[in-house]
Amino acid sequence: MSNIREVARLAGVSVATVSRTLKYPERVLAQTRDKVNAAVKQAGYRPNQMAVQFRSRKTGNLVILVPTIANTFFARVISGAQQAAQAANYRLLLCDTQGREAVEREFAELVYAHQADGVIQLRAYDPYQQPLPGVELPPIVNACEVDAQGRHPTISLDNRAAARAVTQHLIELGHRRIGLIKGPKSSPLTRERVAGYQDAVHQAGIAPDPALICHGNFSLQAGYDGAANLLQLAERPTALFCENDEMAIGALKQIKQQGLRVPEDISLVGFDDIPFAAYCDPPLTTIAQPAEAFGQLAVEMLIALIEKKPLTAQHVTLPFELTLRQSTAPPSS
Repeated sequence: MSNIREVARLAGVSVATVSRTLKYPERVLAQTRDKVNAAVKQAGYRPNQMAVQFRSRKTGNLVILVPTIANTFFARVISGAQQAAQAANYRLLLCDTQGREAVEREFAELVYAHQADGVIQLRAYDPYQQPLPGVELPPIVNACEVDAQGRHPTISLDNRAAARAVTQHLIELGHRRIGLIKGPKSSPLTRERVAGYQDAVHQAGIAPDPALICHGNFSLQAGYDGAANLLQLAERPTALFCENDEMAIGALKQIKQQGLRVPEDISLVGFDDIPFAAYCDPPLTTIAQPAEAFGQLAVEMLIALIEKKPLTAQHVTLPFELTLRQSTAPPSS
C-alpha cells in the first residue's frame, strides 16, 4: 500500500507537510496544497481512518433515531440530514426504532462506546434521561417531535399555529362540522394539532362536538378507518382535517368508496405536504413544512455541539405554509 512517505516524495515536501495538508488544508499555501493533493491521487493514498479517529477522538459517525422509515415525511428528513452530513464529511447511521425506547437507548449508547459522536432524535423521547454517573451528557439534538423537557437543542414547527390555520381555512369557506382524525395519543404533535383545531373552532364560536374527533396513528389505514367512522355519523361532517397527509390519502379512498366527491360533498385537508399530496385526485390542500430542513439543521446543530462551537440558537422554529389545492370548497347546500 502507498503510504504517506510516498506522497511526500512525489510532492517534494516533508511528511509533516503532507499530514498538515490532509488535516488542516486551510493552513497550507494553495500551491503546496495542490501538489500534495495531486500526489495523493497519483499514489492512491488513503489515510488510516482508525489512526485519525484515535488522534482526534472522533468517529465521524452521527446516529439518527427515526420512529419509522416507512413514513414519507421522515424519509425527507433523513434525506436532508444525509446531504448535510456528507457535506461536512460525517457519516449518518440510521436506526429505525419503531418507537421502542430500548432500541433508542441501545443506539444512543454508541456515543458512550466511542462508535459515534452524537445523536439526532426525531421522537419525543430522551435516550439520555438517565445519564451515566460522572459522564458528560453526549451531544444530542431533538427534531420534529420535541421532548417537552427541552433539555437539548431543538428544531420544531409551530404545530398548533399550523393546525389553527388550516382549520380556519375550512371555517372561512363556511364549514361548521369539521371532523378531525388525530395522530397517536403519545405524540406531542397530536396534542398540538388538536389544540390548534380547537382554537379555531372556539374562536369561530362553533360548539365543540367530541363525536367529530377520531383517533388515528398517522397511517394510511388510520385515515381510511377514521373517515369510515366519521362518515357514518347521523350528521356527518362537511370537512375532514387529517393530522398528516398519509391519513388524508387513506380518508380520500374511503370517501370515494362511499360514493362521495371531494370537495363537492366533503372537503379534505392534510398536514406535511408530502410529494403524493400534489398528485392525489383531487390534489390535497395541506400544511407544507420544510422536512429536509429539519434534517439539515439538526445535523449542522449537532456538529456544532460535537466540535464545541457556539449555537446561534438553542431552539429553532421552522416556518409553515398553508398550501391550497383542489380538495377544499364551500359546503354544498
